[in-house]
This record gives sequence, structure tokens and C-alpha cells, in this order.
Amino acid sequence: MGQATSNERPLRHLSHEEVAKELANKFARKCFTPLELLSLKDVFHSLADQDHQVAHLKQHAIASFLGIPDSLDVSAVLFQMMSSIAAFPFLEDAPAIIGLEQLVIIVTILTRRYRKALASAGLNRRKLIFRSLAVYDRQLCTTRPSGESETTNDEGSHDANSTGEDAAPEGDDDDDDPLALEALKCLDCALETAQHGSTPFFHRAAIPTDSLRKLIMLLLLIAPLDAQDSLASYEATLSHDDLENLRQTANCVLESFLDTGQTQSVVYPRFDAVISATMPFLFNGLTALFEHFLFSKNLDFHGHKDEEVQPPPSIPSPDSRAQPPQPLLEDTGSIMNFSVLSQLSLFIPGTSLFRCLRLLYSGDEDGYSMGSFETKVFNWRAPTILLVSGARLGDEEDHTRSGPASAFLASLPSKRFPPGNRRGTGDDTLTFGIYLSQPWKHTHRECFGTDDSILFQLSPVHDVFRASTMNKDYASFVKPSAKTTPIGGISFGCPPPQNTQAHRRSTIMSLGPVSLALEDSFEFGCFTHNYTMQGGAFQTSGFRKFDFQDRFEISSLEVWGCGGDEEAKHQAERWAWEAREAEARRRINLGTGDIEADRALLEMAGLIGANRSGGSMG
Repeated sequence: MGQATSNERPLRHLSHEEVAKELANKFARKCFTPLELLSLKDVFHSLADQDHQVAHLKQHAIASFLGIPDSLDVSAVLFQMMSSIAAFPFLEDAPAIIGLEQLVIIVTILTRRYRKALASAGLNRRKLIFRSLAVYDRQLCTTRPSGESETTNDEGSHDANSTGEDAAPEGDDDDDDPLALEALKCLDCALETAQHGSTPFFHRAAIPTDSLRKLIMLLLLIAPLDAQDSLASYEATLSHDDLENLRQTANCVLESFLDTGQTQSVVYPRFDAVISATMPFLFNGLTALFEHFLFSKNLDFHGHKDEEVQPPPSIPSPDSRAQPPQPLLEDTGSIMNFSVLSQLSLFIPGTSLFRCLRLLYSGDEDGYSMGSFETKVFNWRAPTILLVSGARLGDEEDHTRSGPASAFLASLPSKRFPPGNRRGTGDDTLTFGIYLSQPWKHTHRECFGTDDSILFQLSPVHDVFRASTMNKDYASFVKPSAKTTPIGGISFGCPPPQNTQAHRRSTIMSLGPVSLALEDSFEFGCFTHNYTMQGGAFQTSGFRKFDFQDRFEISSLEVWGCGGDEEAKHQAERWAWEAREAEARRRINLGTGDIEADRALLEMAGLIGANRSGGSMG
């Protein structure tokens, strides 16, 4: 990968291969350390096959090196993506043979290191990935879903990924020779083509759903991956049930990309809108996966003395390698498992999830009551994630149900929207959740929560509803009381209880435009998406642009705490203190009828007085 000299022929006579070589050279110099480049070359030569004296990588060699599980059947999809990106910036030449220079381009793009070299041109990795997976479909001219335009504007699309993966760095002191500079001027034009694509291709290109499903399963599996983690070890821990959970979760994510009029393939406008709104971190795992090419097992990283070839910090020491890794999830719940954890990492940073979650409350173990919920959750002083799952109540439930279901349905406003899954997949299991960074507390006049709260749906459709600034009714916890309101429960996006007499007598829930409400017995819940009102405390869906409502019977409810040992220690200390208080109260024999004598006993026990309150004695 030598550098071109300035006495070669002018740029206008350079071939696509020669321009691509200039790009590979620039990437090699600006995006990798000497040791990383040495490792990449060593890995390539150890894996490459020789055909007609041309060294290149084949599908089985790449899959074996990366540890791609056979059970996912995704190797062909991954190789297609790599072969297409290998032709960058002239994507019309794809698929390309993956030689050393092409591997440099692939790794640079998929690890997002291109930002160090392409300051002026910029690059949209998401669009490149779409094109690398898409096929030309002549039928899309007539089967395009209604409401999707013929053109898209990348600059106008909203990317919720706070990392700004496609943003160009500020400044780039380019010391290339004149030929390289001239080549990169041509490259700017080529990048423009790669960025926006030829109009006929992007308007008639689509990703087959089966290919996208397989890729999503891989992306969920590698979501927690580090550059030094072995993907093969992940597969070794996957049981048959784990694999089935992974497939079911991938189907829920895939459902977001599908429209009622387009079920066999995914077009770019939908692809871009869904990822921007609901899964900005979808492709983050590719960075760690393809950084595996930068760490050769044949090189001794710890034996070099030269500063320029010192091992990067991500390479563990021999002692750390011997230690068993901390599990990604210490406990599983009725809802939470590895697949759901990876699904959450599509829109919540993985640093807040992997090896950080603790089960605080489980309805199956702790009882479905607001009292047990309060006891288990209120002392956690770090972010929490609530998950609730249940079976959808059909329209016939309004007329045939009796008892609690009838009372719950009667407490809802009479206006009923259709279900949220228009495609009618037959899956009536619903899973919703909320991410809250603020500790839980009782709601009186104002709701709690901050503008980083996230309301979301996990199944049967993956969707995310981010906090809005229209109002701050993010979360409420209200126990029913004759003195305040007969309607209690936990809600998100609903207005707080009112103190007027009219509201005290009301038995109808006040639902927000985009809201999740769980009644106080934790038997039933209701999710509302009033798109017509354009949201309230939470924004409307980025791709389901219609009104819908899902009423369901709760089967599981759990709360997970995001935090480390310090948060767990604080909560344990609080629980221990409350247990001692409760035991002290239990041992005191009250009920003599003498209020003053009972109060004196409580003061002697240290339970009231000295800034303590033993509750009302009256």
C-alpha cells in the first residue's frame, strides 16, 4: 500500500481502481495506528486465498475469523454487505473482490474511523449499509407504500443518535502530495454519488426482509461486543430458548420496517425514518466486530518497546484475560432477557445497560400491588426501567367481560382507537416500558421525571416515544384514596390528579395523547397514541402516523435499576433501616386505648420524636 508519486499521469486518466487505491492509502495513514495497520495486514494474509496470484478474502474465511454463528445463517448477508462496501466510492462496481486495500476501506467505514480522513466530503454510513444490502426491484415503482416520497433528503432526516456517527471532524490538515490531493478532489465527486446514490437505484432498491431479519439477529447478538470479545463464546452460551428469543425480538424490530403495503422488502425512506426515530444505535456493534481485524493473534503486542507500536488500551493484559467476564445480565425476569437487553441498547446507550441492571421489583415474586412496588423501587437513587407485558383485549371484551375487566374498561374514555399493529400479525402479546432517570416518588400536584425520559414499545412492534417539551407529565404514582381520587395507579404521559371536587368524584381516567396507564391493582393497562393531537409529554411515533390504542391484561410487570454497587449499597442500607423500624414497631404492644401512653412507648423506642414520625395516632 505504497503512496502514489506526483509524476504519475493526470487524475482524469486514473481508473476507478487507482482512485480507490488513493482512498485506501489515505485511510491507512490517517485512520489507523502503525500497530493496527500491521495487525490488519497480518490478519489479511493469514486468511487470504490466492486466485490467479490475487490475494482476497472469501466468505467462509471471514465468517470463521469473526466467529459468526452458523445458527444465524447470516454469513452470506454479511459477505454481500462487505463486498458492496469494498467497491466504495464507486458502488456501481459492486460486488468487489475483497483484497487488502478493500479490507482497509471496509474496516474504516464500518468502524466509523472515516471521520478522521473525510472532513470535507462527509459520509452517511447508514445509507451505505442500506445500499450494500439492497437489491434492485423493478416492482417497487408500483408497490411503493402510500405516503413515502420518491426522494429523500439525508440532511433533513432526524438522527437521534447523540454520538453523531456521520458527523465530520473539525479540520483536516492534509499533507498529501499533489496527485493524492487531486485524486481526493475526484473522490469528493465519487462520494457525492455514494452519498445520494443514482436516482433509479435508490428509488427501486429494497432490502429483502429475510436478509434484514438475519442481520438484525446478528446486530442484537453483537450489541454488547467489545473488540477483544470472542463472538464464538457468545454462541456457546446461547441455548435453544435463547436463540428463539433472539429470533422473536428480531421479528419485533423488523416489524417496524414493514408497512401494510410492503411486506417482502424494505425501502430506504422507511429504513431511514425508523432507524432515526427508534434505533439510532442499531449498527454500533459493527464497530467492535470489525475492529477484530485490528488485533492479530500472531503478533506479540506486549513485547514491543517502541512507543509507536505500543498495544492500544483496549487490549487486555494476560491477567485480565484469565478472569471470568462479568455476565451481561445477572438475573433474568419474566420479560427481561439477553435479547430484550440488546433491544433496549438500540436506543439507550449500552454503557447504562450491559452489566449494570439489577432487578428491583417483579410482580411474579413480590406481588402485584402498589405497596410492594413502592417498597422495592422507591429507594433506588439511579435511573430505572419499567417493563410491562400482557395480552391485548379485543373489541368484544367491552361487551362480554365482567368483573375487574369490565370495571377497568368502564374507567377509560369512551373514544376507542384501533390497535397499533395494523398489519395484523396475530401476535396479541404487548410489551411496553419507560426509562426514567429520576427516582420514583408519590405524585400529588405535579408529575415527576425529566426530559430524558423515554416511553417505548418492544413488541409486537418496536417503537420509541421520546420526551416532549409540550408539558412535563412524564410519570406519576398515585395510590387511590377517598380523600383525593378513586382513580389510582402508575401512568406515563397522563396529567396528574386534580384537587377539584369534580375530579375527586370522577371515575374516568385522564389519558394523555401519548401515554401508558396501569391501574392500581396492576391487572390492566392502556397505551394511547393520539397522533391527531401531535403528542403531549411524549412525542408521537416517527413511522406510525395514525391514532391507535392498545388495552391489555397485565401478565408481567418488573422494574430494573440502572447502576452499580454504590446504588445497590445505598438501597440495601435503606431496606435494612426500614426492616429494623418495622420490627421495632411489631414488638411494641399498642392498642391500650391510651393515645398518650402509646405515644410515650413509641418515643422510648426511638420511633417518633427527634425528627422521626410514627404516623398519625389519631
